[in-house]
Amino acid sequence: MAQDLRVTEIFYSLQGETRTVGWPTAFVRLTGCPLRCTYCDTTYAFQGGERVPLAAILDKVGTYKPRFVTVTGGEPLAQPPTLDLLRDLCDAGYEVSLETSGALSTAGVDGRVSVILDLKTPGSGECQRNLYENIGRLRTHDQVKFVITSVEDYDWARALVTRYKLTDWCDVLFSPVNPGLAPADLADWILRDKLGVRFQVQLHKILWGDARGR
Repeated sequence: MAQDLRVTEIFYSLQGETRTVGWPTAFVRLTGCPLRCTYCDTTYAFQGGERVPLAAILDKVGTYKPRFVTVTGGEPLAQPPTLDLLRDLCDAGYEVSLETSGALSTAGVDGRVSVILDLKTPGSGECQRNLYENIGRLRTHDQVKFVITSVEDYDWARALVTRYKLTDWCDVLFSPVNPGLAPADLADWILRDKLGVRFQVQLHKILWGDARGR
């Protein structure tokens, strides 16, 4: 039987975050997540979705003729066939990224994929779910993301960046929670501490708000 995945939506938009921010990108949003972060903006992907064969997902992605493809969720790694999807997307010649919470092992992810490891801060309510062994699997083309909700979150994340020397490995991204933390406050903290991380805001929310599929 052909493998399939539970899919919430497949759409084409500008990448709103990470090092490819601003680039037209095809997004595959998978359904289901074992975490319940306080600030989650995709709760509609927790349940439901439609079971779609891998071949049909690739066909849909191909209609956009993208250079970049992002597999997101939900939590993509909660569905084992995601590993096959990532491999097939790479084989098709796309530049592929995976947005994952960091609570599940990235051990089986194709080495060509840029893993965006979203380590959870205390303010997320899910900090205890971080699987820190994933840090040892990071490569130079991967990225680590922190969503900052407060100065306490910032201090926690800064200590983690220092402890694991994350900026020596890969890009590190700090994002202010939206809504909740003034972006200028986070920018000021980063500059004050001369922290070698990339400040980012969610471009798609600036352009389209919380519109689904954007």
